[in-house]
Amino acid sequence: MGARKKHAPKRGSLGFSPRKRASRLVPRVKSWPQVDNGRPLPLAFLGYKVGMTHVYVVDDIPGSPTSGREVFVPVTIVETPPLYVLALRLYGYDINRGLYTLGEARVQPPPELELHRRITTLGSVNLEDELEELEKLLSKAVDVRLLVVSQPKLTGGLSKKKPDVLEVKVGGVSDIKALYDYAVGKLGKTITVDEVFQVGQPVDVIAVTKGKGFQGVVKRWGVKELPRWHKHRKGSRSGPGARGSAAGSWWEIPQAGQMGFHRRTEYNKRILSISDNGYVITPAGGFLNYGIVRSQYVVLAGTIPGTVKRPVVLRWPIRPPSWYLSYGALKPKIVYISLESKQGN
Repeated sequence: MGARKKHAPKRGSLGFSPRKRASRLVPRVKSWPQVDNGRPLPLAFLGYKVGMTHVYVVDDIPGSPTSGREVFVPVTIVETPPLYVLALRLYGYDINRGLYTLGEARVQPPPELELHRRITTLGSVNLEDELEELEKLLSKAVDVRLLVVSQPKLTGGLSKKKPDVLEVKVGGVSDIKALYDYAVGKLGKTITVDEVFQVGQPVDVIAVTKGKGFQGVVKRWGVKELPRWHKHRKGSRSGPGARGSAAGSWWEIPQAGQMGFHRRTEYNKRILSISDNGYVITPAGGFLNYGIVRSQYVVLAGTIPGTVKRPVVLRWPIRPPSWYLSYGALKPKIVYISLESKQGN
């Protein structure tokens, strides 16, 4: 019998502990980038995952080993119907309290939005009085944000009518007055995805991953299974050791528990296309478990977290790649789009 190996690295990252279920299906954006592009704009957008296909594009990244050649790229389609701007919020900052709400101004949503399905306590508002109060607090404001509402009824694959609500920071310039004027002008109107992003730029995708339920340590942490023919009197797939007598001690030891349905962020997914013609990207018969793309959509290079129909948040990149910092948003040339129906997500 050989000696035990000296080096046994841990399987799985402890940076995401505790691995528990996400508290909400629409993830809250916890960090915002500093964007300076000369005009005010929202820094995030809400969409719904449609499915995957593949394309051939001409690699236009300078310095890439395949630069100038056609390359195969798996892509994910995210349907992004227009977002309705419901309210704006001003935030102040205190060294002890951190960010705190100064005030809010809200419009009366139209009945076709069916916002009462999500928020049942909406009453009548006086927008002029609320804006007048906010202008008095503008000198204390350090952050301007919009409360936007999705319109799932405009999509082709969602059967739900209940909209989703997301708070989005307004950035692009450092002047608070310019950000405030932009937000006031957007109240009661809609925002489209091409107003927020441009083709060729990278974005961060925040979503809740697929849920896999309660799993053991072999699947959850990659612990090696004991030999099946001996040394497993109490099970070959049991945990590697005891956690100790004190509560919370040795929490790093792999334990069985919830796997999947976690809030995760994937960085720098490049936008290959933004369009409102869904028939260009939809395969015959529609996407599996989704259907036909009927509103505006975004084509992202690579995979993103979550299942089909799951809400995903697209955010401006918080740590953009070097090629984007040097050359900006390079518009890619798509040579071929596969319209074959895929069996995966």
